[in-house]
Amino acid sequence: MPEKIWFITGASRGFGRIWAEAALKRGDKVAATARNTESLSELASRFGDHVLPLPLDVTDADGVRQAVADAHRYFGRLDIVLNNAGYALVGAIEEIDEGDLRAELDTNVFGMLRVIQASLPYLRAQGNGHIVSVSSVAGIVANPIAGAYNMSKWAVEAMHEALAQEVEGFGIKVTLIEPGAYATDFASATSLRISEGLEAYAPLREQAFAAGAKMEFGDPRATAAAILKLVDEQTPPLRFFLGTEGLPVARAAYSARLSTWEAWEAESNAAQGNGKQHAIAAL
Repeated sequence: MPEKIWFITGASRGFGRIWAEAALKRGDKVAATARNTESLSELASRFGDHVLPLPLDVTDADGVRQAVADAHRYFGRLDIVLNNAGYALVGAIEEIDEGDLRAELDTNVFGMLRVIQASLPYLRAQGNGHIVSVSSVAGIVANPIAGAYNMSKWAVEAMHEALAQEVEGFGIKVTLIEPGAYATDFASATSLRISEGLEAYAPLREQAFAAGAKMEFGDPRATAAAILKLVDEQTPPLRFFLGTEGLPVARAAYSARLSTWEAWEAESNAAQGNGKQHAIAAL
């Protein structure tokens, strides 16, 4: 298998660090990005010029373009663009501060968008490439107290579903990785931010946290083989559940949605009225 060139955001810890190490161990090369490149020094000392540490804050549009350009200049191409940077804002919808939500969307959604837009000119010129972005089971279903994070991941899901259709003709592949709960440091202060709570939601908040404490968390290091297999596929899937949580959750959620839509089908159809054709304005 020819070596691959990776560009990874959030490579200092968690999934990003594990997948960067897995790629490097098999002989691939990695542009590893983090807000603080000191966190990447151990990777650089172990793997030498196979790893390019780059400072990157995905909320900085100019910085994103510069990092992608530097990676492409250094390695000569980009095969896999892995969007991993992100965090969770926790709180009931009524509790969420608008500024906090904007900050989360700036990282989780617009950060991914910036990386994708900066990378696509290079991938189109190559006629190939693979955009791999970390979504979540939270991008499939929404839960109380997690609505802000759900918003960000549902937006990520829609962005990539459209993107996959737009870039297929350029030879570019797109995959959403949808992890369940894993024992990473995602619950740390840098990855989890909790809104100031209202007393009215205290019981619901306690219930949500108690349920989370009972969850079985996957081993993040067990994911590396699946990710490597995914990026080596000639026809990778658009969506890929990481772990055992996702598929049962999706089956239940989509079954319930279909049942509701079907129960109201007659009313939906009646609301169509008499069909007419209208030209769609040029986009």
